[in-house]
Amino acid sequence: MDGRARVLIVGAGIVGCSAAYHLARTGITDVLVVDQGPLFATGGSSSHAPGLVFQTNASELLTRLAAYTVERFGAAEFDGEPCFHQVGGIEVATTAERWNDLQRKRGLAAAWGVPAELVGPREVADRIPQADASRIRGGLHVPGDGVAKPVRAAAAMARAAERLGVRFQGRTEVTGFDVTGGRVRSVRTDRGEFEVESVLCCAGIWGPKVGALAGVSIPVRPLAHQYAVTGPVAGLGAATGPEVAQPMLRHQDASMYFRQVHDRYGIGTYRHRVIPVRAEDIAPTTGDGTEAPSGGGGWAGMSSVHPFTPQDFKRSWDDACELLPVLRRTELAEGMNGLFLFTADGMPVLGPSREVAGFWVAEAVWITHSAGVGRAMAEWMSDGAPGIDLRAADLRRFEDFAHSPAYVAERSAQSFREVYDVVHPQQPPARPRPLRTGPFHERQERLGAVFLEANGWERPHWYESNEFLVAGREIVLPGEWAGRYRSPSAAAEHQAARERVALFDMTSLARAEVSGRGALALLQRLTTGQLDRAPGYVTYTLLLQHDGGVRGDITVARLSETEFQVGCNGPRDVAWLRAHADDTTSVRDITGGTCCLGLWGPRARDVLAPLADVDVSAEAFRFFRAKRLFVGEVPVTALRLSYVGELGWELYASAEFGRRLWDLLLAQGAEHGIFPAGRAAFNGMRLEKGYRAWGADVWSEHDPDEAGLGFAVKPGKGEFIGRDALLRRRDRPVRRRLCCLHVTDGEVLMGAEPVFTETGRDAVGFTTSAGYGHSTGMSLAYAWLPAELAEAGTRLRVAYFDRRHPAEVVADPVFDPEMARMRA
Repeated sequence: MDGRARVLIVGAGIVGCSAAYHLARTGITDVLVVDQGPLFATGGSSSHAPGLVFQTNASELLTRLAAYTVERFGAAEFDGEPCFHQVGGIEVATTAERWNDLQRKRGLAAAWGVPAELVGPREVADRIPQADASRIRGGLHVPGDGVAKPVRAAAAMARAAERLGVRFQGRTEVTGFDVTGGRVRSVRTDRGEFEVESVLCCAGIWGPKVGALAGVSIPVRPLAHQYAVTGPVAGLGAATGPEVAQPMLRHQDASMYFRQVHDRYGIGTYRHRVIPVRAEDIAPTTGDGTEAPSGGGGWAGMSSVHPFTPQDFKRSWDDACELLPVLRRTELAEGMNGLFLFTADGMPVLGPSREVAGFWVAEAVWITHSAGVGRAMAEWMSDGAPGIDLRAADLRRFEDFAHSPAYVAERSAQSFREVYDVVHPQQPPARPRPLRTGPFHERQERLGAVFLEANGWERPHWYESNEFLVAGREIVLPGEWAGRYRSPSAAAEHQAARERVALFDMTSLARAEVSGRGALALLQRLTTGQLDRAPGYVTYTLLLQHDGGVRGDITVARLSETEFQVGCNGPRDVAWLRAHADDTTSVRDITGGTCCLGLWGPRARDVLAPLADVDVSAEAFRFFRAKRLFVGEVPVTALRLSYVGELGWELYASAEFGRRLWDLLLAQGAEHGIFPAGRAAFNGMRLEKGYRAWGADVWSEHDPDEAGLGFAVKPGKGEFIGRDALLRRRDRPVRRRLCCLHVTDGEVLMGAEPVFTETGRDAVGFTTSAGYGHSTGMSLAYAWLPAELAEAGTRLRVAYFDRRHPAEVVADPVFDPEMARMRA
């Protein structure tokens, strides 16, 4: 049975069906969905999932995907049966730490637009009478949460897609792909070959196996998660009554959840050993395609269901009986070890692959986010960009090392263990470390560097050797939550860098070499800035989406007529450059082979001048210029710019010369009070200076004018991606702006807090970057606000844990707005 399809989707689980339905809604109906199992209980994770949908998450992306899933499933039915039971969800706290975390989560819910309330122990018991109120400090109640029926929802979306022309074919196993010229051309199956334009892999636990057939690495790992169903529970319901009427319950202090199943409870737990399974060892499903009844049983023949291991459940059963004492009068009736995918960072992997054009991926997606992911993938494949920013879930966020089996195994296991943990935003992973180290690492260790990790890099956050800087200073320390992974030394480094000169390790910042006769044309086409300037100029510029949203911000140094050094935000930017390059241009990631030191502070020139073989005076080496020079014996590419708002340079060298460069600068700078400074000081200084961080403050859903980056757009230079869309946006008033807030009572925030008017009940915005300005004596936060609230002097309130703190919009930046220090 040969044929063709514009899009072939591998996997008819809930994600594949959602993507097919939403592709059809965009007008792409020449879609074929194949699955090796029966339709629609295909035997993958969708077929056995209990279906709990808790919307609130620290990630705005996951919350928005979940909110749409609630909306889509809540409006769907199949053969008169609902696809979603909107019974609400309650997460309880049995410890003080968890109660604090629920207060923070209420703020997250408000920031992301999800109605939620904190309730006391008695109110929890009123909604869930089986709960022992004496063990509970309180709960977070989200009325919109509920229980999805995954197979039913998949079938409902498939039926709607079929009406629009989409085809579904079960019992069809993908056996290979024809990849020619770097693009997928056809899909081979045990029922024929299909010519295609694009493939979307939604194969779930079989995803790595399917990807490998095309030469595509999908960095995920199947792990087993325990779920059991009790016998009848007195007072819960009737065997023939509603499947679920009681709110879902999460007991995250014990890493477990509960859902009603008629007169029984379904109980899931993550408090057991990590149980990995190789995707290659998972056989196709032998079941008949019927849905497992009511969230329990009916699992026979499903490849995603492995035998229950009671010894792993024992501790969880004890915890369950303590929270719900009624369970002591029943027992477990059945259970399973159900497989689903985990990633290194707990986020899905979505988007086009790096290796094969036309091969797309949507994997490691929970039922909670499935409808939202299906819609986003359909938008991305049809329009060239999703309607929601997927930066945190983009498959291309992972570099090569993060595709290694060892790395995926270690980090996915950590993701499993931490599913219900209270995880601080700056909490570093424990293993494998150290993984990526710059040439200064040993020097930094000797100075007592406290390292946090980012993208595998060990990055000094502060140095214990700088404790001497604290004496005589007025140091403001944040509270317990914001103050974790902080030190008085970090505050002192911040202040002292503005007084003297400091050395910042910037090696972890991604950079690419773009060269060849087509290099200038490529960069002109992709960026908003005018790059057709003489060699020696550095330009801060933006990458835009086709709709005018900010895809990224980069710095471009023109080193010769045909060679540019590009400072990127990460591998996604490098992939974007490569995707648009032709054979006249080479795009090479040079991050790992080079290093970078930021030499910044009022005395930076005093340190560099005696070592450099060229004149580095203000007249000879101007702001936003680049020069190749020698620092002592070390060949260096020096860029005169600063992300901390001080005089200085970014000094790039081959990694082999890194330690020599470090030693030369520290030795020469000794008489000027030089010291190494960490990322904590760096982040605080850039916050004072008003420099936006792409991905934290600005992303593709914002345009340059909203973000305060309109100065970087030069529409007069000619055509570039996103230019026309941005000009059309400029015909309309700006609806929102990124603003600087001064938290006037001094409370230091962390970011992602909801912002309210002085008397308002509903959030009007949310914070992004936040911290303390140790040079200005101000607690600062950036926030997205409606344009009418963006004027300096506007008074607001920011919710942080259990209090609302006064804040005021202030002019941006709060430190050296004339940029006199950087231009000195």
